[in-house]
Amino acid sequence: MVHTSVHASRLNHVEIHFSAVQRKALSPNDFTDLTEVRDQFRSFEDRYNATAQPFQWRFTTSDLDDLLARLDQHTADHHEECSVAQAA
Repeated sequence: MVHTSVHASRLNHVEIHFSAVQRKALSPNDFTDLTEVRDQFRSFEDRYNATAQPFQWRFTTSDLDDLLARLDQHTADHHEECSVAQAA
């Protein structure tokens, strides 16, 4: 099971999960046959399911507002710099 946030793309979280599977269970990929791959994957899946917990999201709407304000300021500053450079 992959726990997902209600505020984010589910696909991104599935990609993160499979990235962890690749790094923690399937690398290095020196398996001699598919049975070893299956066994390693099932072992990882059992460990993951025993310890998995929902993600604790820390990025709040206030954080988003702050980020967007900084981006707006950066964009305004950049446009002002370009205008000054073109005028010179």
